[in-house]
Amino acid sequence: MSVPVFLITPPFTQLNTPYPATAYLKGFLNTKNIRSFQSDLGIEVTLALFCQEGLQELFNRINRIDKPLSENAARMVALQEDYIYTIDDVVHFLQGHNPTLAHRICKRDFLPEASRFAQLTDLDWAFGSMGTQDKAKHFATMYLEDLSDLISECIDEHFGFSRYAEKLGRSANSFDELYNALQQEYTFIDELLIRLLKEHMETLQPKLVAISVPFPGNLYASLRCGQWIKQHCPNVKVAMGGGFANTELRSLSDPRVFEFYDYITLDDGEAPLEQLVQLVEGHRSTEELKRTFTLQNGAVQYINNKSCSDYKQAQVGTPDYSDFLLDKYISAIEVVNPMHRMWSDGRWNKLTMAHGCYWGKCTFCDISLDYIKLYEPIAASLLVDRMEEMMKQTGQNGFHFVDEAAPPAMMRALALEIIRRKLTLSWWANVRFEKSFTRDLCLLLKRSGCIAISGGLEVASDRLLQLIQKGITVAQVAQVNKHFTEAGIMVHAYLMYGFPTQTAQETIDSLEMVRQMFRAGVLQSAFWHLFTMTVHSPIGMEPERFRVKRESALVGAFANNDLVHIDETGAEHEEFAFGLKKSLFNYMHGIGLDEPLQKWFEFKVPKTKIAPDYIEKVLEQDIYTAPKPTTRIVYLGKQPLVEHFTKSKKGNSWEMTSLTFQDKREKYSISVSREQGDWLAAILKELSITNQKVLTLQDVMDSYQSAALEDFELFWDNKPVNTLHKVGLLKL
Repeated sequence: MSVPVFLITPPFTQLNTPYPATAYLKGFLNTKNIRSFQSDLGIEVTLALFCQEGLQELFNRINRIDKPLSENAARMVALQEDYIYTIDDVVHFLQGHNPTLAHRICKRDFLPEASRFAQLTDLDWAFGSMGTQDKAKHFATMYLEDLSDLISECIDEHFGFSRYAEKLGRSANSFDELYNALQQEYTFIDELLIRLLKEHMETLQPKLVAISVPFPGNLYASLRCGQWIKQHCPNVKVAMGGGFANTELRSLSDPRVFEFYDYITLDDGEAPLEQLVQLVEGHRSTEELKRTFTLQNGAVQYINNKSCSDYKQAQVGTPDYSDFLLDKYISAIEVVNPMHRMWSDGRWNKLTMAHGCYWGKCTFCDISLDYIKLYEPIAASLLVDRMEEMMKQTGQNGFHFVDEAAPPAMMRALALEIIRRKLTLSWWANVRFEKSFTRDLCLLLKRSGCIAISGGLEVASDRLLQLIQKGITVAQVAQVNKHFTEAGIMVHAYLMYGFPTQTAQETIDSLEMVRQMFRAGVLQSAFWHLFTMTVHSPIGMEPERFRVKRESALVGAFANNDLVHIDETGAEHEEFAFGLKKSLFNYMHGIGLDEPLQKWFEFKVPKTKIAPDYIEKVLEQDIYTAPKPTTRIVYLGKQPLVEHFTKSKKGNSWEMTSLTFQDKREKYSISVSREQGDWLAAILKELSITNQKVLTLQDVMDSYQSAALEDFELFWDNKPVNTLHKVGLLKL
């Protein structure tokens, strides 16, 4: 099965779903009639390791080690037969097969247990609300994490399910450490990787191998792949691209890197990959390559053919997930919080609504790079066409939109298109917590299948949010989160500590804001990140503006992205790490929400200056913004039952109309004057989602007035009509 291009994702990214980069590239190559094959070597290596044969070999090697083991590792070695006996059944269960095994796993006498299970005493509270399947998944996940700990202690110190050899790849300004590691003998994991790679190479006989490296944790394995191919298949060209190259390798100068790759491409991969395919097929010269590093006369050269333009989003095709072992991915539950678990549980088709970021101002972000700077949305109809195609191909109707920040207008258009086509799917996305997410927009998103959103609350301090140029305030985030939560959409917040000039007081006050949001129920999940200054961000380019200094002005010959910086006015940020993460872990499980913040820290911290009811009072404020005449009015519900009746009071009578609305759970009725009721019933048909033409508030007002009815604002904004958002009358 010879193919021109073999697309590889090296170990390890996620176990529950394929990383989408090669699927995007394969979809593009399809539009050019270029045959390709893609492989997620991460899941393939995982399955080769976590099976009876793999564990048998693992324990054989550990048994030959002539050094003392930790108490935990020694326990696992003593239980090796239990691990080997149970592993196939556990993996099969986590792949979604044999669900009845959950009962045996939950009995706690089927799986061997080591140190990861020690945390269970803190999680007993959760199992009352967890079903048997989820509880068993959580136990099975800890069982695999125990094995991961054993591997990293005894066999391969760099092993990790989603971050293999990440330490070697992270901020590797010099290539020396990686280069030296690659001269060592293969580890057990390397052997599994190379065995699988060799099988694919013999079957596919490609001319070009394109390796996508999204994260530092994929770098080492990609180099091992390139090393073997260059040694054993010298006529095959090897190219590397992806997120790691795009951010870290823009100033690459070390020629040793090209002992492993022939080419390294930057930014959007479609046009550079097409040029490389044509090069290896003899239709292009090296000088015609696009955004590509290569070695010429012993020196690293960057070639960028400006006459070769990039492709628009409408031209790149639908991501193609064929070739992946879609039924073999493993759903894990590391944290039982229902929002947090979405990253590791379930199969998600990954897409973007737009190229780049519509905001593009955050000072900590790489906004100078094209992948963020060049904003280009995709038409909603085309996006939903692609979603339908992917659902047919993968059999999965779950989507994760991985935009830097999905644009609210685009989300609205997407939701309307999904509802019009009567598609049943679930989706979640990354957003910026901006005021455009009104109550009605959140209800629309929920109706279309949106189940969760994640977004950057960052430092939860208005002073620092202004420095970040996030364009939001803490109060605004709380209000928006309330809209999402009340619509039934879960909210995850990305949190940051250690921003330049951030004081200990601001760190504690940020934690208090987070505590209050969890306490109020408008935040379901979150994660703290330590601020990192990057070379392509406004802070990295002008550190003096933010009152920090670069530790060194040297530019490394290999990776350059993360910059060590000196913050003379800020707190000792690293010492807060454990307490911040511990508090958050508890908050996500509903624990400790009323405890003083000092409880989470082993050193004295300042008392918060935030009023204990700050968020509560913010949420009580009903901030009403009058809709503009251009506001779109859409009705998602069923047409009401219309009945006329006469209302009498003190000898007077009025002709009235009753409109009864049925939704899936409840019945709602409103009563208005007969003329208004007849008009409302008629206009609801025009506002129906089934009509392609969307009316504005001005259109509705004009219709009302042409029916010779009086005082539109009093009627439209009064309680009867205003409650119809519950049945799908939305102002967008």
